[in-house]
Amino acid sequence: MWRDRETVQIGIDPRRAVALTGMSHAALVLGLLDGSRDRDQVIAAARERGIPEPVTDRILTLLALGGALDDFPAAAMRAVPQDRRRRLAAELAAASLARGHSDAGAAALVRRDAARVQIYGSGRVAATIADILGTSGIGRVATSDRIRADDRVHPDSARSVRARRAPRPGAASSASPRAGQPPAPRAGQPAAPRAGQPAGRDRPDRDSQRPLPDLAILIGYQSPELAASLMAASVPHLAVAAAEAIGVVGPLVRPGRTACLRCLDLTRSSLDPAWPLILAQLVGRTADPPACDAALAAAVAAQAAAQALAFIDRIPPGGPAENATLELVLPGWQWRRRTWPAHASCGCARPPARRPPARAERRAD
Repeated sequence: MWRDRETVQIGIDPRRAVALTGMSHAALVLGLLDGSRDRDQVIAAARERGIPEPVTDRILTLLALGGALDDFPAAAMRAVPQDRRRRLAAELAAASLARGHSDAGAAALVRRDAARVQIYGSGRVAATIADILGTSGIGRVATSDRIRADDRVHPDSARSVRARRAPRPGAASSASPRAGQPPAPRAGQPAAPRAGQPAGRDRPDRDSQRPLPDLAILIGYQSPELAASLMAASVPHLAVAAAEAIGVVGPLVRPGRTACLRCLDLTRSSLDPAWPLILAQLVGRTADPPACDAALAAAVAAQAAAQALAFIDRIPPGGPAENATLELVLPGWQWRRRTWPAHASCGCARPPARRPPARAERRAD
């Protein structure tokens, strides 16, 4: 929009808008900034239309200084199909504005496309999170049904989806083997051990062919063994719950750096000695009905997806869900943050013990 003959305003809301003056020749140059030209091509096209190179250069400089110019890397542009760029345009524009990036969301696009997120749990919250993440450009979103108490991290045990809904509760899935039957191995992966053969380690191996997720999302009360397995594999994970007309997102656990889920249980146990017994009865169970209406489920899923995307986009550590839970209690609609520091008895955030440096020894012959 033009404020006067010399001043152009980009954006409307005062919190985002930028007004640049001395832009009398800017209309034609702005029309050339459609993403199809690099800087030299813009200057050449403007020169063909009668705009001197110094004028075009000054306009581009003012736009850049005002934070109103996106410089999308040409290599990244060529690597992304046109239809995918068009479909993710709104996501990238929001990421660019919100993060203050000047690359039109190119870095966010690359990170999201390469990211792998696994959701443990089922229900409308899990399905909505999967939809949001897929629509936001996350390359691989894997979902799984409710986790049994003796399950461990197994990234490929869930059906991988791309912008698709999670399986309905109780729905059949090729990744959900019948009771007592091991899952069929995928191509290029070792078969499950036969009876009598050692099963190997309980946690995934970084050197195996089964990739670990970049982030795991745990819906409801999952087994402590699952959380411990994620900690052992150094897989960041986000806890999410929605029941009793209350939504809870967090904590976002960065293994070895923030409070873990066991820290929360230890703190609750110090406040309520019966909590361990209650927790043991909660694992793998959901309320029937869950007292989570459509609006609450959507709000919780949106908050959880927002925290997951911030993590994937590499927002600096110290986000609102780290060492804390974000809680929404109906009938109010105000999110509140509750702090959960690392528990002294857990030791999850302690750095690993440093081995003393090796010393050369002189031995007599």
